[in-house]
Amino acid sequence: MNIATLHYYFPTKEALVKGVVHHALGRFRTTLTAEGGATDLVRSHFEGLRRLGREEPQLFAVMGELALRAVRDPGIAAIMREIDETWHATLRGLLRRAQKDGALDKKIDPSDAAALIVATLKGVYLLPAGSLRQERLTQALRQLERWLGITRGRTSLASVAPRRTLPRPVE
Repeated sequence: MNIATLHYYFPTKEALVKGVVHHALGRFRTTLTAEGGATDLVRSHFEGLRRLGREEPQLFAVMGELALRAVRDPGIAAIMREIDETWHATLRGLLRRAQKDGALDKKIDPSDAAALIVATLKGVYLLPAGSLRQERLTQALRQLERWLGITRGRTSLASVAPRRTLPRPVE
């Protein structure tokens, strides 16, 4: 594609960034199904993220690059803030539904849990490209599933208490 064509479709840097983000979000939206209970939807979202990590790792690289640039660019920061808020609100809503269904422990704050999920997964896409990113994505999602109690074969989020994953301090 030549520069003139690029400028025709994206007259400003912000328009180009929005176009890239729009495409990436379309791919990430494929991880959110419209069927099933809240637990199934969260599980499906995590499985879809695994699939995208394997099949389209460039999506994670692009989002990581945008997150890094957002620190220096207010326009990109505003776009990324909107994405984060939408993702957080979606997860928070799913987790609240899971609590109402009795599938998520009432002690878990849905907003805090959603913030942890978003922060964890954003941290993964900041990792260097390659197999390490995919491995860390798999590990992070597996641990989040255990913490929420949505591992495969489980239907109840309430049956699993959060596990201590950090080593105990040496005295």
